[in-house]
Amino acid sequence: MEYQSIKSWPEDERPRERLLKFGADELSTAQLMAIILRTGGRKKSAIELARELLTEFGSVKEIEAASLAEFSKVKGIGSAKLAQLKAAFELGRRLMSSEAQEGSGKPSFKKSSDVFDYYRPKFYGLKKERFLCALLDTKNRIFKETVVSEGTLTSSLVHPREVFRSAIKEASASVLFVHNHPSGDTTPSRDDITITERLVETGKIVGIEVLDHIIIADGGYMSLFEKGYIQK
Repeated sequence: MEYQSIKSWPEDERPRERLLKFGADELSTAQLMAIILRTGGRKKSAIELARELLTEFGSVKEIEAASLAEFSKVKGIGSAKLAQLKAAFELGRRLMSSEAQEGSGKPSFKKSSDVFDYYRPKFYGLKKERFLCALLDTKNRIFKETVVSEGTLTSSLVHPREVFRSAIKEASASVLFVHNHPSGDTTPSRDDITITERLVETGKIVGIEVLDHIIIADGGYMSLFEKGYIQK
């Protein structure tokens, strides 16, 4: 089959023209990616390159998480095109984050799903664990957050004294903890449970209530309070 560039296609079939005429929601994933990639390569259109990427990695999520070395399996992808894709994914993540915060200078948490909705964009796509402490006022509004640790979460890395240092200094009414499982499995590990129990006990001693510990994955979350690991 003779190669034809996208420019030679009928106008209504070109991804960019279709987006402007019909809207982005009318385009396939491959067509949207083709607009970002702009060009394909030697004897390959941008949309053919996009389809190859989807075939190779299986989903947009896997493409977003791929490294340059992994992209090298697909001919036509170099550092420039990788940067274009990564930039597009990051813009999407920031949009999710801004929507979660829209209209609220200080987000208020009434239930665990509120915490998940607020923090999901911040954790989306992370390949390593990150443990955060959110400081809340008397109305359960977050006014500050601190990164407690990054990397594989163990009880030796999360020391109650360091975790509560900022909460005591800032006179926080309560705190909640959030960390992610890059594996996608929200089931708490033995270390997750041990850390939570230690932090809850420390909170009782210093007079700062631990409201919850939320484990987040790209597909969902788990509340250790709802699972009974935190007793009020």
